[in-house]
Amino acid sequence: QAQLVESGGGLVQPGGSLRLSCAASGFTLDYYTIGWFRRTRGREREAVACIRFSDENTSYADPVKGRFTISRDNAKNTAYLQMNNLKPDDTGTYYCAVDMRGSTCTYAGMDHWGKGTLVTVSS
Repeated sequence: QAQLVESGGGLVQPGGSLRLSCAASGFTLDYYTIGWFRRTRGREREAVACIRFSDENTSYADPVKGRFTISRDNAKNTAYLQMNNLKPDDTGTYYCAVDMRGSTCTYAGMDHWGKGTLVTVSS
């Protein structure tokens, strides 16, 4: 069955970096649009980055532009979220998701979700 497993979260100081991984099994990840979402303190789950299957364009939420980079490795069937210059407001649970029907980067548009990985940015 289709499955997504996130990893790479942890505790990091402000200004530090983390790379999150999203390993897919049961399907070929590179055929689909991939999104990274997060649930932060006091907020609903929100999209932070997306890479479209149709044209491989990427998009980012305003708070992470210039700091986060989404990518995929077809050979490893894995997607990544490189997070640089992390801020305390980035703290939260990060989820990988896949849209198997289109190229959206919205909560409602995603068809498969991982369980999430916790990122904590603190001194």
